[in-house]
Amino acid sequence: MRSKVFHVTLVTYGAMENWLSKPLPLSFIFSAVLFTAGLLLITGSLFADDWPQWRGLQRDGISRETGLLKAWPSGGPKVLWKISVGSGYSAISVAQERIYTMASVSDSEMAFCFDAATGKELWRFRTDSTYQSGQGDGPRSTPTVDGNWVYVLGAQGKLYALNARDGKKVWFHDLKTEYGSEIPGWGTSTSTLVEGDLLLVDTGGKTGYSILAFHKKTGALVWNTHTDKQGYSSPIAVTFGDTKQILFFTGTSLVSVSPSGNVYWKMPWRTSYYGNIATPIFIAPDKVYISSAYDTGAAVVKLGGTKEKPSFQEIWKSRISQNHFNSSILHNGHLYGFDQAILQCIEANTGTEKWKHSGFGKGSLILAEGNLIVLGERGQLALVEATPASYKEKTQFVAMQGKTWTSPTLANGKLYLRNEKELLCLDLKTQ
Repeated sequence: MRSKVFHVTLVTYGAMENWLSKPLPLSFIFSAVLFTAGLLLITGSLFADDWPQWRGLQRDGISRETGLLKAWPSGGPKVLWKISVGSGYSAISVAQERIYTMASVSDSEMAFCFDAATGKELWRFRTDSTYQSGQGDGPRSTPTVDGNWVYVLGAQGKLYALNARDGKKVWFHDLKTEYGSEIPGWGTSTSTLVEGDLLLVDTGGKTGYSILAFHKKTGALVWNTHTDKQGYSSPIAVTFGDTKQILFFTGTSLVSVSPSGNVYWKMPWRTSYYGNIATPIFIAPDKVYISSAYDTGAAVVKLGGTKEKPSFQEIWKSRISQNHFNSSILHNGHLYGFDQAILQCIEANTGTEKWKHSGFGKGSLILAEGNLIVLGERGQLALVEATPASYKEKTQFVAMQGKTWTSPTLANGKLYLRNEKELLCLDLKTQ
C-alpha cells in the first residue's frame, strides 16, 4: 500500500491536467510543475509497504521501506502500544492500517483484527477450540490478506475466508473431515498463498489431496494433487523464464506445481517428524534454497528444463545450516538465518559459512534497509548489519519477556513483536 502522500501526488497530476487544458499564465504553470516535482522528490522516502501475509509482500522476510531508524536508543525504539493477546505463534499481517493475527483465549481459537495505530481490537472470530501442545498451545498459521478478505487456517485444519472489515464468515472448509487432512504432530502451521484467483494450501490429505487450490472468492475446490504428509512450511510462487511454479515444502519433499495443478517435479527431502518447517528461499533468477533441522541440513537446487517440462538440478547439499522453525533471509548473494540456535551467514551459491554468532537461542529475523532485525527466543531484539564480512551488531535490548518464537513484522514504519501473551508495537520511523 502506498502512503497517503503518494495519493496526493496523483491528485496533483490530475489537477495539472485540468490546468494545462486552459489558457493559464506561463508563470502559474511553471509553479505548478515545480510543486509537483517537489512532491515527487519527497514521496520517495514516504512510500510504505503493508505486510499482508506470512513473511511479507514477497514472502521473503524483506521490507522495502526506507526512512527507518539507522540506530536505536539504548532502551530500544519508542513503544507505541502494547496489548494482551492469547496463546499461539501466528505472526502479524498488516493491510490498510489494520493488523491480523490468530490466538487462543481460554478454550477458543480466534482470528483477531486490531487497529494498527492504537492496538484497539476491531473484531474477533472464533475458528475452533484451542489446540493444545507440549510446545505451546494455540494457532500457528499466519493470516493472508487479499483485498477485502482475510484467510485464516487453524491449528486443527479449519480454513476460513473472512470479511477483513468486520470479520464475518464468507466461506469455510474443514480440511480434516472433507479432504482427509492429517494434522501434523505440532499442529497445522502452513500459511495459505493467494495466486491469481486461487487460494493454495498444503493439507496432507488423502491420496491425491495433499495440495489443494480453492477459488478464493467462492471457496470451491478448483484442483487437487500430490500425496504426502503435511509439512509445516508455507508455499511460495516463483517465475523461472516464462513459467510460474508454486513450490511446496511438504512433509517429505520439495514439490513444484503449476498454477493449474500439474506436478512439474519433486525432490525427496525426508526429515524426522516430517519437520520441514522453514519457507523455501528463491535465489533469482534460477535457484531455490531449502533447509531443515533434525540433522538434515540444507540444499540449493537450480531450476531448468523447458517450459513444457520444468526440472531441477542439485547444486549443493550440506549440514552446514539447519533452519528449525524460522526461515532465512537472502541479501546480496548471502543467506542469513539460524542453524538451530546459532545465527549464521552462508554464501548462497556454495554453502560456505562466512560467520556465526550465538546468544539469541532459536531466534527469527527480517531485513530492512540493509540491516537484520533479529529477535531472540527470550525477547532480545538486535539491529545487525547484513554483511558477510563479520557479525556487526549495532544495538541490542530486551523488548519482551517470555518465549518469543514468532517472527517479527515490519509495516508502515512500525515493528510488531509477539510472545505467548502480548503483542507489542515499536516505532521505527526517523523523526
